[in-house]
Amino acid sequence: MTNVSRLGPDDVTAMQAANRLFADVFGEEGYHGPPAGPNYLGKLLADDKFIALVAHADGEMAGALAAYELVKFEAERSEIYIYDLAVFEQFRRRGVATALIDGVKAIACDKGAWVIFVQADPPDEPAVALYDKLGTREEVLHFDISVSGDR
Repeated sequence: MTNVSRLGPDDVTAMQAANRLFADVFGEEGYHGPPAGPNYLGKLLADDKFIALVAHADGEMAGALAAYELVKFEAERSEIYIYDLAVFEQFRRRGVATALIDGVKAIACDKGAWVIFVQADPPDEPAVALYDKLGTREEVLHFDISVSGDR
């Protein structure tokens, strides 16, 4: 059985463990450099627009999800963007990712959000298959714009 819980400002240690899980699963691609410190994580976890969920199975952390509520300007509504979702390999195909998404769905409903969206890289076939099962695919282009002006 998978238990999903939302992390709050007192759960810095659990968020640090979730960050290690993301780094392990993603091969540190987006988790290079020094990790976020406890004060930073505590402040982030206190922000209601940041959503951090962890899933436990068999007594250990099996997966994690990080998402953001994006408040819209054109209408009185918001969207939830799943920024990262990762599950340790030994817990895959056991409903952990779906449980995490169900957890963020409940939060989205409580917030009155009108949609949840997520990106997946085409080579990540398991992620694409999961999201195809749960949502509607949209073909979009993604651009990274450097803040320093470099291309």
